[in-house]
Amino acid sequence: MINKLSVVIITFNEEKNIGRCIKSVQEIADEIIVLDSFSTDKTEEICRELNVKFFQQKFDGHIQQKNRVMELSENSYVLSLDADEVPNSKLIESIKKIKLDFSFDAYKFNRLTNYCGKWIKHSGWYPDQKLRIWNKNKGKWGGINPHDKVLMNELCTIKHLEGDLLHYSYYSINQHIAQINTFTDIGSKEAFKKGKKSNLFIAIYKSIWKFIRDYFFKLGILDGYYGFVICALSSQATFAKYLKITELRKNNENE
Repeated sequence: MINKLSVVIITFNEEKNIGRCIKSVQEIADEIIVLDSFSTDKTEEICRELNVKFFQQKFDGHIQQKNRVMELSENSYVLSLDADEVPNSKLIESIKKIKLDFSFDAYKFNRLTNYCGKWIKHSGWYPDQKLRIWNKNKGKWGGINPHDKVLMNELCTIKHLEGDLLHYSYYSINQHIAQINTFTDIGSKEAFKKGKKSNLFIAIYKSIWKFIRDYFFKLGILDGYYGFVICALSSQATFAKYLKITELRKNNENE
């Protein structure tokens, strides 16, 4: 008996990626559901041409949106993907095998990221384990926006699958820098709401340690030019996030 699997994806202006993502899972998906945040490009047109179940909902957070699309699925087991992700052939074969017998509550696998055309094998970016297939009745998205993660109920069983989830992250350094600003805005506000402390010393310390850890201890140096760029920008993102938390705290005290 082959068990059914729903593939769920959230989108906003993903015309460059969404077609590749959908096509990559057609042979393993019993339904593909896209929840879009009112894209202004050709995302909807591409999705409808590929006959997926297409819905739209105003964006109110990555965690909220991903839980919402999960609930739209008809099947108990879901595979959650970002629009810029594609399972490689080995991972596809692993998923075919587990569909014969979902003996675990959840499944995780490594994610390999493509940055400006280069596959990043170090820099703290690989192996980047992601739990992306699970029984939706036993887990849901949680964490802190925008860095969400699947949280399973206690005593759930989890298996690691062979193969990589290919992540086509950034096509340019400018795109990375722009997303840093967006993500640090979201992340700092969420962290502030949860009472996270910060000051200038913490921002400096955290960002310096982030670079040293990723570039030297996690071997970003072996990723060449883009390894240095990634580690430097990741350090910058850490610095910006903690500065923004500090600013939010000061503004709150002055109100």
